[in-house]
Amino acid sequence: MATYREKFSSQANAEILAAMREMARKEGRQFQSVLEEAMQEYLQRKLEEKPRSLVIAHFQASLERNRKLGKLLAQ
Repeated sequence: MATYREKFSSQANAEILAAMREMARKEGRQFQSVLEEAMQEYLQRKLEEKPRSLVIAHFQASLERNRKLGKLLAQ
């Protein structure tokens, strides 16, 4: 099954690009496949990202402040 590829243009830090090109060369892969893998991993990590600890702390504080109201509403 063929995968459609779309050309795009962007800019990146020269050191990061050089490191990715070197990684591709060492692994015997094309740069585009290393870049695509990095983008896939980034998206997966972001989609599975858990809420930040600060958000959780505010949520827990809100639960504590509103515990009595929650009990009343649960009746």
